[in-house]
Amino acid sequence: MNSMRCGLLGEHLTHSFSPQIHEELGDYEYKLYEKAPDELDDFLRSGDFHGLNVTIPYKKAVIPFCSELSDAARAIGSVNVLVRLPDGSLRGDNTDYFGFRYLMKKSGVDPSAGKTIVLGSGGSSLTAQAVLRDSAARALVVVSRDGRDNYENIAAHRDAIMIVNTTPVGMYPDTGFSPISDLGVFPKCRAVIDIIYNPARTMLLLQAEERGILGLGGLAMLTAQAKKAAELFTGEAIPDEIIEKITAKIARQTRNIVLIGMPGCGKTTVGAALAKRLGRRFADTDDYVSEAAGKPIPAIFDEDGEDSFRVMETKSLEELCKQSGLIIATGGGVITRPENLRLIRQNAVIVFLDRDPEALPVTGRPLSEKEGVAALAANRLPIYKQWSEYTIVSHTIEQTVTDIIRYAI
Repeated sequence: MNSMRCGLLGEHLTHSFSPQIHEELGDYEYKLYEKAPDELDDFLRSGDFHGLNVTIPYKKAVIPFCSELSDAARAIGSVNVLVRLPDGSLRGDNTDYFGFRYLMKKSGVDPSAGKTIVLGSGGSSLTAQAVLRDSAARALVVVSRDGRDNYENIAAHRDAIMIVNTTPVGMYPDTGFSPISDLGVFPKCRAVIDIIYNPARTMLLLQAEERGILGLGGLAMLTAQAKKAAELFTGEAIPDEIIEKITAKIARQTRNIVLIGMPGCGKTTVGAALAKRLGRRFADTDDYVSEAAGKPIPAIFDEDGEDSFRVMETKSLEELCKQSGLIIATGGGVITRPENLRLIRQNAVIVFLDRDPEALPVTGRPLSEKEGVAALAANRLPIYKQWSEYTIVSHTIEQTVTDIIRYAI
């Protein structure tokens, strides 16, 4: 690695995928610089770095520290890249423009064909607005909490064909929230773009998916702007073709793999073996619930009832499924609460482990003992198949792990 020192400047960065992306882009050090607002001045004036990406909440705040601004940064009024010049001063640039334009083109929606709503008015919003204007957007509406167009009167723009979220609503770790409560208000909407990349599917994108609307998260934008930033850091051109390659790789590395299936089908055993093979962290929702309750699963069913268990199970999913890169084994009845699907899908590939019901064990499994495996299977198998993206027939542990890696990762 050469001696060039680069990184990401922001206030809360534990969610960032930027180090993994820049590792693929160039031979330079890339660190996370978490700075509170009162630390910004000293860091920018005396920080030991050659180049920085800039994220929330400093895309506007860094501008006064720049001796030069690129045409794009000046026009947009937002900076997401800083480069240290030979005299020690800073030049501000905006590669988010390239990144958002790349993402918008992926949507296939022509903004000149109708109205576009942009949610938010911060630095990222300014960039999105600039791209949309330069793409001849027919009508552009910026919605903010206190603006003329706000979330209380957003239904006035029900003719929008595209919605772009530039706010942090729904971003890790505060997942599960959406800036729009009901996409049904927009019957002509053809695409929803959310520049958030963690989780992979925000609540807004899940709403779009459920309505059959194209939804795009921000990972490709993050990679595209990082590619442009790396060119500024190093002075070397990087082909655009690398964007999709890196985006796909980061997606594979950061998506959870969630195993669902009948009680006793091997989710815990296979999940632990899969995690070991991949070098990932393993979590079991049953273990999570048991630890929280201070007693084993059968005792929870006997003493507190199934409803109490299901509530705790959902809480475990809320905590685990918003994280990244985990292997998660779920209880067999996780599919009995429809709300669990959104929690799982926000950041995961769902794999159904399919094992012959006649081969499933019963002892120690409350519902299998109470209702019988055949009855459970009749009710649940269709839902497992509906929820999952991949069905893997459960063979030996090693073969099942190999099949998951081959088909689902």
